[in-house]
Amino acid sequence: MSDVILYDYWRSSASYRVRIALGLVNIPYQTVPVDLLAGIHKVPDFLKRNPQGLVPTLEIDGIIMTQSVSIIEYLDETRPGQGLLPTDTLARQRVRALSHAIAMDIHPVCNLGVVRHVMDMASAHGDDPDTIRQNWMEKYIGTGLAAFEAMLAKDDNSGDFCHGNRPSMADICLIPQIYNARRWNVSIARFPRIRAIEQSCAAIDAFTNAHPDKCPR
Repeated sequence: MSDVILYDYWRSSASYRVRIALGLVNIPYQTVPVDLLAGIHKVPDFLKRNPQGLVPTLEIDGIIMTQSVSIIEYLDETRPGQGLLPTDTLARQRVRALSHAIAMDIHPVCNLGVVRHVMDMASAHGDDPDTIRQNWMEKYIGTGLAAFEAMLAKDDNSGDFCHGNRPSMADICLIPQIYNARRWNVSIARFPRIRAIEQSCAAIDAFTNAHPDKCPR
């Protein structure tokens, strides 16, 4: 049994990123499901591991780590040759910019805690919270992916993947966001580069094995 432990929630896009990354660098791990809907991430035992009360939390190399993008960069730095980030400085900047466009711009405003608060405010004002949530997701996921598509088109370094012809941290961030788009009925039909990248990633086991439908709950 692996001594690497991932505290995970199956639908968390941040956890989804780390599952993909662990697969790409061929690191076996144990999964400990953390039920966000039941509030398990807020119990004292979990807060000792992650004071923010968020997933993912990863135990690896004798250390407890949080924050998915930081974890992916750690894996890239400690498992060289896997290509989660390119070696060229400008290429690394591009991959980081694409990754951050999703992980730091789209994802936070569509986070469970944020959306719950929006729904609570909608209810307090007599609005239908489910309608408000759907409109919120369509706006922020749709406009965010439109900007991401434009970022891909702006640079000629895109190949089969977000940057070149091997998957990187940018693809690791993109695929979970596509899952969220479909979950909330946000069409990606107008994003041809994103759809092509999704097809390239679908041919790689690390991406397919990390899909939420394959995760313990």
